[in-house]
Amino acid sequence: MSERVKKVIVKFPHRISGFFEIVDEINGVKINDPERIGSRGAGFCVDAVGKTEVMIQKFKDSDESGLEIYINGKKMNQKAETTFYIINYIRNYIKKSYKIRVNHIFDLPVGCGYGASGSGALGTIFGLDYLLNLKLSLQEKGRIAHIAEVINKTGLGTVCGQINGGMGILKEPGFPCVYEWIKVPHSLKIICGSFGIIHTKSILNDPVLSLKIKDAGRRALTKLIKEPNIKTFIKASIEFVKSTEILDILQLSKLDDLINNLNKLNIIGASMNQLGRSVYAICRKENEKEVLNVFESYKPDIIIYNTSIQKRRDQVFRDLF
Repeated sequence: MSERVKKVIVKFPHRISGFFEIVDEINGVKINDPERIGSRGAGFCVDAVGKTEVMIQKFKDSDESGLEIYINGKKMNQKAETTFYIINYIRNYIKKSYKIRVNHIFDLPVGCGYGASGSGALGTIFGLDYLLNLKLSLQEKGRIAHIAEVINKTGLGTVCGQINGGMGILKEPGFPCVYEWIKVPHSLKIICGSFGIIHTKSILNDPVLSLKIKDAGRRALTKLIKEPNIKTFIKASIEFVKSTEILDILQLSKLDDLINNLNKLNIIGASMNQLGRSVYAICRKENEKEVLNVFESYKPDIIIYNTSIQKRRDQVFRDLF
């Protein structure tokens, strides 16, 4: 016996991280609480979004067949680790049995450094909270999404930036986060190009690269906090990529070549998405065409996206449902 289906669609922005410092220990001692694990760093949300459609239907009996998770139309279920974790977490809050179906539709590609997992995590928890009338606070919903990312090693601080919107500095790890916005000039364009996937989990599990990221991320953050503006952000991001040697370690010569060619132009700057085989360029509207021409010279190996920096938190929540 079942009841009618309830449905909601929740939208959260994609986000690009310029640099980050992994924070998973204090004074050499590992942090065990996933709420306190995270990152410091900086990045920005874009106008492209992840749309999460959540549907629930009440049933008398619950079993695993009552759960379906799709990403861009492909059935994933347990393979969608972060979403799967959140749904099981929320089932502890409810007494009745529900069939739950979640479908993520992302404007930008998954696994390419656009914060798709964070967008999907937030869409899932906000959608379930709305449909099940859980009345969780904003802080609690963000906390659950953050923990789901940390435990499944799909992200460390993206959720914080996606809740706050705009361009900003993540000054402290964990949740609730300490976030400082950076003022951004109007009419800037973000041109992105993706060559493919990097699994965040593989980077976080690599001890050599992880240590380089910690050191380089700490230096980049110190520089940006002293001069919190978009030009310092891109300089710090470029230096982070060079210091970590991530392009050489992962043998990403095409990304290196593209970044160098873009930075020869009269633009604010270009660097690598953290983490993905992707490059972003920040430019003014009048330079958009020449930036696109550089990206297009790497076809057919690259897929290009044209977007802009999203406004701050008020826009995120105005466009939520």
